[in-house]
Amino acid sequence: MSRSARRITATVLASGALLAAAALPASADGRDHGNNRPAQRSAVVLGEIQYDSPGRDNGSNRSLNAEWVTVTNTGRHAVNLRGWTLTDESRRSYRFDLRLPGRSSVRVHTGVGRDSRHDVYQDRRHYIWDDSDTATLRDNRGHKVDSESWGRHHGGGNHGGGNHHGGGHHNGGGGGNR
Repeated sequence: MSRSARRITATVLASGALLAAAALPASADGRDHGNNRPAQRSAVVLGEIQYDSPGRDNGSNRSLNAEWVTVTNTGRHAVNLRGWTLTDESRRSYRFDLRLPGRSSVRVHTGVGRDSRHDVYQDRRHYIWDDSDTATLRDNRGHKVDSESWGRHHGGGNHGGGNHHGGGHHNGGGGGNR
């Protein structure tokens, strides 16, 4: 092949590569176009959820605290959750004020209690998580970080309430209706 033919071939191949890259959807190039930084998924996710406290729903603080949502930091570095929110479908919201160490979890209980490294309390006097609901975790800018849904309206198929594990696994857990 002559030198001219090689140059033309190289030019055509380079042009084709540029056209293919330009045709990619904006999100497919792995960039956050608002800030021109690589797009990243949050290391903080929702984990196991106990949406119907085991036993009889008698409204006691013990029963309220047996209803909880786990928030897990899957990354190696601590994440400041100050200003992050956990919300149900009825827009009842809990605002975090903690730093979650790397590779650790915190349980967000419905009732009243003393916050610790592994458990925090919403200080509510009524149940929050219904048999069919969605837990949504948002960062301090209001961006959705993660959400988990369960129950008959969400394809969970578990009508008796109980324990929801992140990733779509449902286990019956007893308890009454709300």
